[in-house]
Amino acid sequence: MSQSPSFSTPQTHLRDSAKILKQCNSQKNTKLKKPAWLKIRLSSHKTMQNIKKQLRDEKLSTVCEEASCPNLMECFSKGTITLMIMGDLCTRRCPFCDVSHGNPQKLDPNEPAKISDFCNKLKADYVVLTSVNRDDLKDGGASHFASCNQSLRDNIKNVLIENLTPDFRKNQNLSLDNLSISLPDVFNHNIETVENLYKKVRPGANYKISLNLLENFKKRHPEIITKSGFMLGLGERDSQIKRLLRDLKNIGVDSITIGQYLQPSLSHLSVKKYITPERFQQWANYATIMGFKNIASAPLVRSSYNAKNFFKQ
Repeated sequence: MSQSPSFSTPQTHLRDSAKILKQCNSQKNTKLKKPAWLKIRLSSHKTMQNIKKQLRDEKLSTVCEEASCPNLMECFSKGTITLMIMGDLCTRRCPFCDVSHGNPQKLDPNEPAKISDFCNKLKADYVVLTSVNRDDLKDGGASHFASCNQSLRDNIKNVLIENLTPDFRKNQNLSLDNLSISLPDVFNHNIETVENLYKKVRPGANYKISLNLLENFKKRHPEIITKSGFMLGLGERDSQIKRLLRDLKNIGVDSITIGQYLQPSLSHLSVKKYITPERFQQWANYATIMGFKNIASAPLVRSSYNAKNFFKQ
C-alpha cells in the first residue's frame, strides 16, 4: 500500500476543523433523544475516587476523563485505566473529539517513571497507554511510548501493555523504528470512521495513512496483536462499513472494537443515528464471519474498554 495521500498541515487542519464546527452549529439540527440503552448509572465508588486523587497527585492524565468516556465510572470503579501520555493538549482539533487542543508542553522526562510507579501501586497487570497527537515532534512521540513501555516492564513483573497510538503521520518509518525499542503486547490505532466521512470527522488525518500504520506495524511485528476501532452513528452507510472491515482484515488487523458515537457537546458533530444493540451484534457476527480474532461491538464499547479481558480472549 503506497503512502502518497494528501492531508492538511496542522495550521490548515485547525482552520478546516473550525469551518466544519461552524457549519455544524449553523445547521438547524434536531437533537436526537438518547435511547434507553445508552443510559449510564453514575457511581461515587470509593475505588474510583481514590484513583482520581492519585492521578491528580501524580499529575497524570487519563483518556477516560479527557475524552469524556461514557464508561469512566464503571472502569474506574474496577481499577481499569487508560493513561494518556505526553500531556492533555492535542495538536489537532477533530470535531468529534472532546480532548482539548492547543500548543502542547515539552515532554516530561520523568513521566515513564511516574507511570510505572503509579501502575505498580495499583497492582496493574494490564496497562493501556494512549496519547494526544503530537505533530510537533519528529516521531510523533513514538520514542516516548517506548520509554514508558520499558519503564513498565522494568518495574512490573509480567505486565501486559497495549499502546493506542496516533497515526504518526509526520514520519511513520521513524516512529515505528523508535517504538520498536520497547514494543507493546497489543498495538492499537483507531481508524475511527469510514473513509467517506474523513474530511468531516477527521480533517487532520487521512484514512490511507491510518491503514498504512497498521499494515506496516504488522509487517514488522507479525507476532504482535494489532487492533483498531471505529464509531457508528455519524452518517455512514452499510456498504461503507463493510468496506472498512474488509480494509482492516486485508492488512492483517486481528481485533476490532465498534461503538456508538456520542456528541460530547453542542459544539461537536451531531449524532446522525443511534444504532440499536441488535444492529451492533449483527456487525459483530459479520466481522466474525470475516475472520477477525476478537470483536467487541456494542453501543458503549470503546477501544480500551475492558481491554484486559478482551486480550485474554
